[in-house]
Amino acid sequence: MELDELREKIDVIDDELAALYQKRMELSKLVAQVKSEKGLAVQNVLREKEIINRVTADADDEMKLFVKQLFETLFETSKAYQRKIVGYPSDIRTRIDEALSRRRPFPIQASVACQGIMGAYSCIAAEKLFKISSVSCFKTWDGVFSAVEKGFCDYGVLPIENSTAGSVNGVYDLMRKHKFFVVRSIKLRVKHYLLAPDGVRVEDVKEIISHEHALSQCSEFLKELGDVRITRCDNTAVAAKIVAESGRKDVACISSKECAGIYGLKVLRAGVNDNDSNYTRFIAISKNFDVFEGAKKISLALTLAHEAGSLNRVLDKFSTMGLNLTKLESRPIPGSRFEFCFYFDFEANIEDEEIKNLLSEIEQTSENFEFLGAYEEI
Repeated sequence: MELDELREKIDVIDDELAALYQKRMELSKLVAQVKSEKGLAVQNVLREKEIINRVTADADDEMKLFVKQLFETLFETSKAYQRKIVGYPSDIRTRIDEALSRRRPFPIQASVACQGIMGAYSCIAAEKLFKISSVSCFKTWDGVFSAVEKGFCDYGVLPIENSTAGSVNGVYDLMRKHKFFVVRSIKLRVKHYLLAPDGVRVEDVKEIISHEHALSQCSEFLKELGDVRITRCDNTAVAAKIVAESGRKDVACISSKECAGIYGLKVLRAGVNDNDSNYTRFIAISKNFDVFEGAKKISLALTLAHEAGSLNRVLDKFSTMGLNLTKLESRPIPGSRFEFCFYFDFEANIEDEEIKNLLSEIEQTSENFEFLGAYEEI
């Protein structure tokens, strides 16, 4: 049989499948209406399992898994359709509605916790997020989380990922330890400078001090300098302060341009990044569940069943609703045996009933569900 003949036969079957699919979805709509009236959840795991067992019973062994995958995809599209109709109570829906009822513009003035010292990129991000900010600096990221959690500061600003160095794993790991909500984020262009005391030339430099992320983002420049000692410290602004107070004429730091003015250093070389498009994403966190005006991004943390397909089932939910997943990060759970916590960022309007239904369903079907915030990214 020729290829064109085979395709014609497939076309006929596809048309039949499309017609049957529409009939099935019409029945799904009626099912959704009944569920809505009775306050039942969209997903029924036992029902799905019964269907899979039935439709695969007479399938050839070679085809069983393919039939299973087909029907799992069918279930997801059906549930996505039902979410347009079914609205049922859940803890996360209640909390979201409460937050939306008191929604207001993002604050102009606030007390903000940052890691490092003045001149650090977190401090620069804080000044861009809040038009008027009273910044308190803490030595560690853990200190920033604690300051917000205990109410010492209204908000905290933390780096979460860099376009060159990737995710800031230390911050992700601390997320499981602390209770907080993301209320805004910002993508800040990071331009590194080589700074040194007055009178120091590039050829005089025998040691460069900076944070490990900044050093990794300037690796090509460091190679050009040849045999120069590299010293890591807690923060790029801390590096600037160390150099300023060292009294040496053979040491420099990689830091922000703002640090030159703060610590009395001069710029030896501007833009020493390997990549001109070097951005770091910072999040502003609060201990309060607030949703401010303009929120179009949502972050979640999930622990899923340690079994095949558990992550794929969640991803299917985003796909069938046409949601843009902008971030998926996995971090090992301390004390567990190869189990992970998954962090999701996606673009969605938290006011949409479908989104509330989706979050309600994920909350009820995940082993552990944490809503991290709905916010605007600037």
